[in-house]
Amino acid sequence: MKNFYLLLAFSSIICLSSCGWFKKPPEIGKVLADYSKNKIYNDFDSVAYDSVFVKTMATLAEDFINPNTIKSFYSANSNQPELVTKFFVDNSLDSLANYLQNSTEHGFNPKLFKTDEIKSLITQLRENKFKKVDQSYPIIAKLELLSANAYLNYSNYLKYGLINPRNLFSRYYIKVKRPDSLGMIKLLGGKNLIDSLHAFQPKSDQYKALQTAYLSADNESEKHILLLNMERLRWKMPATGTYFVQVNIPDFRLTWFDKKDTVISMKVCVGGKREADYESKFKVFAKSGNLDDKPKNHETPLLFSKINSIQANPVWNIPVSIAQSEIYWMARKDPYYLSNSNINVYYKDKLIGEPDTINWSKYSRDKLPFKFKQGSGGGNALGKFKFIFDNSSSIYLHDTNNKNGFNLANRAISHGCVRIEKPLEFAEKLVNDTYAYDKLRAEVDLPPIDSTHVKWYKKRLAAKADTLKAFQLKPTWFGPKKAVPLLITYITAWAQNGKIEYRPDIYGMDEILWSAIKKFR
Repeated sequence: MKNFYLLLAFSSIICLSSCGWFKKPPEIGKVLADYSKNKIYNDFDSVAYDSVFVKTMATLAEDFINPNTIKSFYSANSNQPELVTKFFVDNSLDSLANYLQNSTEHGFNPKLFKTDEIKSLITQLRENKFKKVDQSYPIIAKLELLSANAYLNYSNYLKYGLINPRNLFSRYYIKVKRPDSLGMIKLLGGKNLIDSLHAFQPKSDQYKALQTAYLSADNESEKHILLLNMERLRWKMPATGTYFVQVNIPDFRLTWFDKKDTVISMKVCVGGKREADYESKFKVFAKSGNLDDKPKNHETPLLFSKINSIQANPVWNIPVSIAQSEIYWMARKDPYYLSNSNINVYYKDKLIGEPDTINWSKYSRDKLPFKFKQGSGGGNALGKFKFIFDNSSSIYLHDTNNKNGFNLANRAISHGCVRIEKPLEFAEKLVNDTYAYDKLRAEVDLPPIDSTHVKWYKKRLAAKADTLKAFQLKPTWFGPKKAVPLLITYITAWAQNGKIEYRPDIYGMDEILWSAIKKFR
């Protein structure tokens, strides 16, 4: 009998609890009740709110950039209004709305974030004119979701940029970091909205200088250029450290930085611009397969790597594309072109002793069975030095035997590699050692800097001059003191010496980028 009464009492408690007698309002209900002094929030029903939230999500998510991430976050938090609960009362959501409204200083349009709608929803919730608690559910749900979406978009745009350049440019090989779902979920679950909003703001001097110039510029084309380069600075690039080499293609210049100081700076020649109407011409080539239809594209790729070796008296392994488009025709036109140019020909990796006897008319240039290498020496197209770094495009920095190119205003003239104006000075900085530098100088017949090294320098010259022994000039490898980060990039506006420097958009990359980001303005 005793057990019967205990069971009856337990059942009664379960019943009373399910009927809501001991039910506490969820945290959002308590927060809004305390804030508004309105007791209707004590009746906040999580089940009823959840139904409204799900419907609101279904309506709004179609316009979200990261709908699955947002759904995942709220699913893990029982669809509770996390942002409104934490950040409405302390006015942090108002601060979010203010940051969104002021996003024009970054070139964004506040309408992207539905800023006015968020501000209106905050006002409606703050005015507290609801007669019944369920009237607040759609306001809370919409404010929550629009705030979450705007918060993520705003942070991602500032931290990672509006677009992924690797999806836009075919020769952009720099691995930029992009937003990930775990990071976004962590952001939504953060404890301090205002601190996060402040942390998103770009801090670099370059960005701030471009931003100031943008806010004061009157000319629309100038504003476009400034915005484009602000966007480039927002891309999350690999860490170069404070000691690195940068090649800026539009500036035709290599600069070695040590923190903010310049170690060395010099002119460069870069790859030539692709043919006009390249895309449509390439489609024709893709269908025909005829090399005569193939449009030229020698643009230097954008990449990040580390310079890991120097080759003195380099051999030029001539790319297939150059062999087909140039070497083949020169050899057909002049049977002695190859030997006079110190170009060796290989068939199945075996050296052909007399390349001048090859009947080139027998071979189709699109199926050439030969490989071509230009030997070391004064006539080598790479000059006396090649600076090597890992990359998938067979690109390197090198000297050149044609110095006239450095006198041109538009130095986009190479096949894609980067010719540098002062290779010897660059090599000296890389080896960063007097003994190694003198060895390197000796390889290119230059006297040593250290007089104690004169003896072996003269010995080398004597060996080279000995007519009784065949002296063969060969490549010699040198290692830098430490691998130096290299960034080949594309910047058309930057701050320098208190003013903004502008450079022509030689590859048309500004035009392509503007087409991608103008919808955000």
